[in-house]
Amino acid sequence: MMQGMPPAANRPREVRAWLATDPPLAELREAFPYEWEVVERELGDVLSGGDPALLAAYAQKVARPAPVRAGSPRSPSGLDAKLAASVRQRMAAAAVRSISLRAATGTTGNVVRFSTRAGKLAQGLFFERGLERKPVSMRRFRLTWPLIGDERSKLMPLVQPQGIYCFFSGEFIKALAELIGDRPALEIAAGDGTLSRFLRARGTAIRATDDHSWGAVRFPDDVERLDARAALRDAQPRVVVCSWPPSGNDFERAVFETASVERYVVVGNRQTAGWGDQAAYAAAAEHGFAHRDAPELARLVLPPEIEPVVLVFERAR
Repeated sequence: MMQGMPPAANRPREVRAWLATDPPLAELREAFPYEWEVVERELGDVLSGGDPALLAAYAQKVARPAPVRAGSPRSPSGLDAKLAASVRQRMAAAAVRSISLRAATGTTGNVVRFSTRAGKLAQGLFFERGLERKPVSMRRFRLTWPLIGDERSKLMPLVQPQGIYCFFSGEFIKALAELIGDRPALEIAAGDGTLSRFLRARGTAIRATDDHSWGAVRFPDDVERLDARAALRDAQPRVVVCSWPPSGNDFERAVFETASVERYVVVGNRQTAGWGDQAAYAAAAEHGFAHRDAPELARLVLPPEIEPVVLVFERAR
């Protein structure tokens, strides 16, 4: 966190570098309370309508903010207009992710903890050690998940700040590996590379890539430091996968523009405001892609309370 920071106007480079680490919303609010007041008012207007589509539209808007005109006045926080807009964009994106997660899980409040019993059950079910995920047996899931009881809604709010948005069953990994087959594959925005690690264990030839910009994630050596556009140019994959791409990102459209790509598989959930470039999905047909929901795959993504969605885009040949 930016403790003891002198006036922001004197340290724009440090502010930009800090923003690039994707700091938590709580730290953003503490560092720039005026900018949070602006975002909070906007969110209040959006949420007061009670229409999920309004939140999705807001997510798209903040993902691609309007250019700041030259000569615009500084913010009362001391930031120049362009940097203040970047801070508000980060805050809004983080807030939308949090709101979407709460909507999916039904969890409210800021402090979330497991009881010892529920924590042990969840740890054994989803993790090898620490926060290292493992492929989950659907049979074991069906037996163990009900035992966690009312505390099930706490799982995702606890792990999401560490870059974990879902868990993958072994059955999902098997089905996805079959969709990839023997074609060269690429995972973009791979985070800690869990999905690619599971798929490689199934024999797929997949590269995991990420721009390493998210400070909450510890990137292992097998996650190549490449932004998605550079990775697509370098790999020329036939299959691309992405789990929970950032809301309104500017790179998924490049998947559909890459001539080598035959299939694109995306994991998200019904709260579309919190993930993905929904506009790019809607325009995929312009690049020769048809898409379908794949409920047979979605039900193998865990836990079901997050209402998983798997989209499969296929290029017509």
